[in-house]
Amino acid sequence: MRRLATVTMLLTATLPVWSADEPSATEPRAIEPAPAAPVPLSLKRAVQIAISLQGNPSIPMAAETVAQARAHVSEARSAFLPDIDGAATKQNAIQSLGALGFTTIKLPFGLKIPATVGPYDVTDIRATGFETFAFSSIRRFEAARSGLRAARSEQKNRDTVVAGLAAKTYMEALYTQASLEAVGADVRLAQAVLAQAEHQKDAGTGTAIEVTRARVQLANAQQRELVAGNERRKAQFELLRAIGMSMDTEAELTDKLSYIPLETVTLEQAKAKASQSREDFKAQRAREEAARLSASAVTWERAPSVTGFGNYGTTGENANTPLVPTRTFGITVRVPVFDGGQREARRGEAVSQYRLEQVRTRDLSEQIELELREALDSLNSAKGQMEVAQEGLALATNELAQARRRYDAGFANGIEVTDAQTRLERARENDVIALFNYNLARIDLGQAMGTVLDLIQ
Repeated sequence: MRRLATVTMLLTATLPVWSADEPSATEPRAIEPAPAAPVPLSLKRAVQIAISLQGNPSIPMAAETVAQARAHVSEARSAFLPDIDGAATKQNAIQSLGALGFTTIKLPFGLKIPATVGPYDVTDIRATGFETFAFSSIRRFEAARSGLRAARSEQKNRDTVVAGLAAKTYMEALYTQASLEAVGADVRLAQAVLAQAEHQKDAGTGTAIEVTRARVQLANAQQRELVAGNERRKAQFELLRAIGMSMDTEAELTDKLSYIPLETVTLEQAKAKASQSREDFKAQRAREEAARLSASAVTWERAPSVTGFGNYGTTGENANTPLVPTRTFGITVRVPVFDGGQREARRGEAVSQYRLEQVRTRDLSEQIELELREALDSLNSAKGQMEVAQEGLALATNELAQARRRYDAGFANGIEVTDAQTRLERARENDVIALFNYNLARIDLGQAMGTVLDLIQ
C-alpha cells in the first residue's frame, strides 16, 4: 500500500509539469520566422549603394547644397527682371477740408467752405512696375553662378569621398575575412600537428611534452580564430554603416582580397591627372572666383544705377462716375555719394574673403601633392611587402613540411615542428597584411588623383 501511495504521489506531482511543457494537440504552435538570406555584395555594388541618395547620408546633403546654390542663382537673376504688382482698391472716405487749410479762404456772396467732404467712394485698379539696372547686379549674378559650379563640383567630390570610404571599409571587411580564413588554416594545421604528436607518442617515438606543446599551439590558434571572427563581424557593421544599409542585413562579400596590378604612374603624371579630375580642387577654384566676383560687385556699387518706374490703371469716384485711365511713367538715375563708409567696409570684407580663398586654393594644391606622394610611396612599399611576404610564406610552408618529415623519421623533436608552425602562422598573417596594404594604397592613389570611381568600375 505504501508503494502504491508513493507511485500515486509521484504521478500527481509530475502530471502538471508534463501538461505545462507539452502543448495540446489543439494549441497553435508559434512559427519562428526563417532567417533572411545573406545579401551578395560586391565592391562595385557596395559603392553604387553608398553613392545613391538612399546610401551614405552625406550624398543627399550634398544634393541639397546644390539645390540651395541653384536657388541663389535664381535670386541673383531676378535683379535683371522687372517687379510688377497689381492692386485693386475700393474705399469710402470723409475728408476734412479744414485740415487742408480751406477754412482760411474767403468766398464771395457769403459762401462758406464745408468743414468736411464726403462720404464718397473711390475705386482704383492699377498695375505698378519698376526695373533697376546696376553693374553690381551683373557681378553678383556671375558670383552666384560660380557658387553653383562650386556646389556641383563639391557634390561630385562627395561621391568620390564616399566611394573611397565604401571601398576602404569593404577592403577592411575582406581583410578580416581573409584573416579569419588564415587563422582557420592555422587551426587545421595545429590539429594535424597534434594528431601527429599523439601518433608519435603512441608509437613510442614521441613524448608527452610534445603532445602538450601541440595542444598549446592548437589552443592559441583557436583563441585567434575567435578574435578574428569578432573582428570580421565588426568590419561588416562598419561597412553597412558606411554604405547606408540596415545593420540587420547579413552581407555576403562576393569579392576576395587579391592583387590587381596598376599601371606605373609618375608623380608628374599623377599631378596632371589630379588637376583635371579632383572635384574638390575644381570646387575650391570656383569658390575663389565667386569671392573675386563678389568683391568686384561691391566695387561696382559706386557706379550710378538707373531705375525705370511706372503705373497704369483706372480710377473713379463712385458708381455714377466712369473709371478714368491714369498713368505715371518715369526714370531715376541714382548716384552714390556717401553712405557713412558702409560700402567701403563691405568691399574690405569681400577683398579679404577673396585673399582667404586664394590661400585655401594654394593650401589644397599642396595637400593634393602631399597625398599623391604618400599614395605612390605606399603603393611601391606595399608591392615590395607583397613580394617579401609571398617568398616568406613559401619558405615557411616548405620549412614546416621538412620539419614534419624529420619528426616522422625520428631525426627531430616536436620543438622543431612547433617553431616551423609558428613561423608559418606569422608568414600567413604577413601575406594577408601585405595584400591589404596594397589594396588600401591603390584606393588612396585613386582618391588622390580623383579617379577612385574609375578604379572601382
